Amino acid sequence: MRITNVLRLLFLSGVIFNVVLPAKSSAADPPAQGTSKQIDLGADVSLEVLYIPPGKFMMGSTPEEKAWATGIEGGATPGTVRESYEGEKPRPMQVKDGFWMGRTEVSVGQFKRFVEESGYVTDAEKPDGETQVFDPNWKITAKAPPHPWISVKGKSWRDPGFGFPLRDCYPVVCVSWNDGRAFCKWLTERERKAGRLPEGLEYRLPTEAEWAYACRGGSTESHYFWWGDDLRDGEGRLNISAVDFLPGRNKIWPLANAPWSDGFAFVSPVDHYGEMGRNGFGLADMCGGVWEIVLDHFDPTGGHEEVYLVDQNRRPVCRGGNYYDVPGNARCAVRLGLKSDYYSDSRDGFRICLGVPRG
Repeated sequence: MRITNVLRLLFLSGVIFNVVLPAKSSAADPPAQGTSKQIDLGADVSLEVLYIPPGKFMMGSTPEEKAWATGIEGGATPGTVRESYEGEKPRPMQVKDGFWMGRTEVSVGQFKRFVEESGYVTDAEKPDGETQVFDPNWKITAKAPPHPWISVKGKSWRDPGFGFPLRDCYPVVCVSWNDGRAFCKWLTERERKAGRLPEGLEYRLPTEAEWAYACRGGSTESHYFWWGDDLRDGEGRLNISAVDFLPGRNKIWPLANAPWSDGFAFVSPVDHYGEMGRNGFGLADMCGGVWEIVLDHFDPTGGHEEVYLVDQNRRPVCRGGNYYDVPGNARCAVRLGLKSDYYSDSRDGFRICLGVPRG
């Protein structure tokens, strides 16, 4: 075994040596599932990642699940093509390499630390940039309401137009696929320069297969949510459209919503629900919260086991649903394609992965 491979496995097991190992040394066993590492971002800011072992899972959804998602309780619009993006039926897939994943989406405070040190300017902040935010003048009509999001200039991750003060503990939003990759590149270079990242590993966005596997929390069955098929069991577990008043209003989202209060009409802090909101891998907010942008580009026929990238018309995949969406769009199988690699939205964020390079 090459020395670099030995060092890589030792790092994944949490073992750190200051000596050079002989070429014939045996690698340490991989870490246990759920092993945690704190990544120091400087200025008293850190980011936690958890180890996820290789495994198998089911990608996609059944016709029954799609019917529920577009029904009265699920609330997604029937007769559209978006459920077809999940594939005709669940299909077995495998994640062959273990990897580390952020316990939560990257937070405002963590992204702020990246910008402070790197000077990075997000796509939404560039001279020709814009982002999608909630329309403060949106009105609920007697008929089905119009879409309450508009594209504007002058808003960004610094001010996503929530209508209330931004907090460091919120998931960062109004960031693009490009912005997420830039954060991961900065973190990779920072950790490598500090001598904490052996050759052969990098921080990056998770592949779609890694995300889908991680979302299901180790289950090999095709459940609607990581906890099972019953929406009612999601109470106290996720941030989703529920019976909470919209900011500055006395009305709730008029389409389908969860029949309880989750405490937030809009976004909630990352890991707000604690152990109840963590799946079998210990990952928080995998359903609801904010849409999470992954590494893959969008294939409308379904997700891939290996990373899927194209050279032109790149439409990154996002997964998981968001704080203002109907319950049917917060399922493990839901997948959408963003408009472009520079598109951003106040419902979209990302989560990091640490593993072997992909794509």
